Amino acid sequence: MLAHNVDEEPVEANRRLFQGGLLKFVVLLAIAYSAFHLYTLNIAPLETWSFRIVHIAGALVLGFILFAGARFVSADEGEARRRWTTWISAVALLPALYALYQGFAFYQAIRGGAMRIAPDLETWHFGWPLLAATGTGIVMSWFHRRDRARFSVPDLVLVVTSLAVAVYFLVVYNTPMRMSTGTSFAPVGISFAAIAGTALIMELTRRVAGLALVVIGLVFLAYVFAGPYLPGFLGYPGLSVQRFFSQVYTDAGILGPTTAVSSTYIILFIIFAAFLQSSKVGDYFVNFAFAAAGRSRGGPAKVSIFASGLMGMINGTSAGNVVSTGSLTIPLMKRVGYSKQSAGAVEAAASTGGQIMPPIMGAGAFIMAEITGIPYTEIAIAALIPAILYFASVYFMVDFEAKKLGMRGMRSDELPHLGRLLRQVYLFVPIIILVVALFLGYSVIRAGTLATVSAAVVSWISPNKMGLKSILKALEQASYMSIQIIVVCAAAGVIVGVISLTGVGARFSSLLLDVAAASHLLALIFAMFISILLGMGMPTTAAYAVAASVVAPGLVQLGIEPLTAHFFVFYFAVVSAITPPVALASYAAAGISGANAMETSVASFRIGIAAFIVPFMFFYNSALLMEAGWFEIARALVTATFGVYLLSGGVIGWFARARAPWLIRLMLVAAALLMIEGGLWTDLAGLGLTVLAYLIQRQRGATLAAA
Repeated sequence: MLAHNVDEEPVEANRRLFQGGLLKFVVLLAIAYSAFHLYTLNIAPLETWSFRIVHIAGALVLGFILFAGARFVSADEGEARRRWTTWISAVALLPALYALYQGFAFYQAIRGGAMRIAPDLETWHFGWPLLAATGTGIVMSWFHRRDRARFSVPDLVLVVTSLAVAVYFLVVYNTPMRMSTGTSFAPVGISFAAIAGTALIMELTRRVAGLALVVIGLVFLAYVFAGPYLPGFLGYPGLSVQRFFSQVYTDAGILGPTTAVSSTYIILFIIFAAFLQSSKVGDYFVNFAFAAAGRSRGGPAKVSIFASGLMGMINGTSAGNVVSTGSLTIPLMKRVGYSKQSAGAVEAAASTGGQIMPPIMGAGAFIMAEITGIPYTEIAIAALIPAILYFASVYFMVDFEAKKLGMRGMRSDELPHLGRLLRQVYLFVPIIILVVALFLGYSVIRAGTLATVSAAVVSWISPNKMGLKSILKALEQASYMSIQIIVVCAAAGVIVGVISLTGVGARFSSLLLDVAAASHLLALIFAMFISILLGMGMPTTAAYAVAASVVAPGLVQLGIEPLTAHFFVFYFAVVSAITPPVALASYAAAGISGANAMETSVASFRIGIAAFIVPFMFFYNSALLMEAGWFEIARALVTATFGVYLLSGGVIGWFARARAPWLIRLMLVAAALLMIEGGLWTDLAGLGLTVLAYLIQRQRGATLAAA
């Protein structure tokens, strides 16, 4: 077998590696966190807001325990640097604990019959101590450097303040005071807790997802208070600090659609993915792809496409997909003749396609279902043809490149035995159960739970049996895997809250309508650029959540169907991962291939070019989203597939078994656009142009052969 341990989650550079008793404590905490979600989602539901508050608080606590705010000390530097950060943080621990104590005191007061808490008590005995501790803990964590196996006092402060925020919200939001959010009657403690909670979410987002989302979030927060002074359509009447923050930690913001999805569907499917990983299904997927495609021209590149499509079903991030499959496929691609840039680009483009691969499609599909109210099964069906077109395009690109460079496939003795792998085809059963359960009408939560249980059961007839230890390990890994996506969804919730509370989304929609008065195509291009710009450097989930709040409502107002509008936005949020200059998937691939990151992102953009064209065709041809009769759908699939074939030939410069000059390439691209559009006359025009290009190419080939 070629693939081994592709399921192993990479250990981040800033993640602590504990030992001894501390390790056991963290493992128990992680298992409890995943088990809590399974129990609550399937057996004993909690009140919605309370569940989401605990969900975010658990991720914050685990995140601050596991991920350091600054790089670790090296062996040469000793065990610690800047000891003063410990002393200052130890002092900050006192107001943090005091704020936590006050949260419990408020609970006792309300149980004793109090209708609300005195504002002075909330301000001076809870609010300011909480903000002081949170601010000090965050700043100290930036300078606090210790050995990788040690926990830090600044992060202990942040753990305590995370608990204090959660306790306060659980107390207040389970009383009639919850109805006062956003009014002048809202308890002032809500605003204090929301400011601290937002700061904690932004800090953990910085640690696990980088600065891009944090910077965008801070720009949106700045807009809340700078908006009244801005000219034109950006101006709005304004919100006070207290009024805005009394609403942002509600279902209008942080506890809104993004957290609704992360606390239900996403966490459940991460647990499902962890169970599949624990039973080594990822190894099987990659080995199956090698056995199926490894012998063909440029074999490892085609393996990358198949493996990334399969892994994409169980892996919710483009960059994560690159790391899991690319560590194996990229070196093999280089070995058969691909350049460093091409090897990284193929893997980045293929892994990005994993985000649009039904049935799981990363987390974006669940958020789409939550925002639009369209059933998840309809979204998964609609995604089928676009996913086929994307992977077909990447396959054709890879194949033409291999022909152009005269590459070979891998030898039979280098590949896994297909017959042996076919005897283990039962490992696909959990995914089949998931799909069947969804289409039988089971809820997404019930279907996901059945698939998770089946993953454990199926493993008992495989070489990698899951006993109690493996099941607990899967629950532990699921918690670690979920931290990034949960905190990213919460950070995206802040941005969504700003958009809804300031009305900037509605004003953007009116601007889009003004542009559309001149041209619908121009409005779509404008929407594309905004979606990609919002998505650059951000995980797909956050990119889509923000773009869905800003761009999609405007497209719907243009008369575009909600499913089409949201798919349009979703696709560009996904492909922002391979769009220069900030292309996360391409950067991850470049790190493995050793190529220049910018050159790799440009190459991956070229390979994934079909993904930038197909969304426009949703608008002109709804059959691509299964919104037509079967004949129209079949014709759209055939003509669009032929279109991406021509597009690939035009982009790579290979047609009719020979290199194509620029005239032929331009003709192929034009024919491709006509074919993908899907109308009868455009299809005929595309075929005519293709025949003409073919005749010119054959004539040119004959002339060159005679010479």
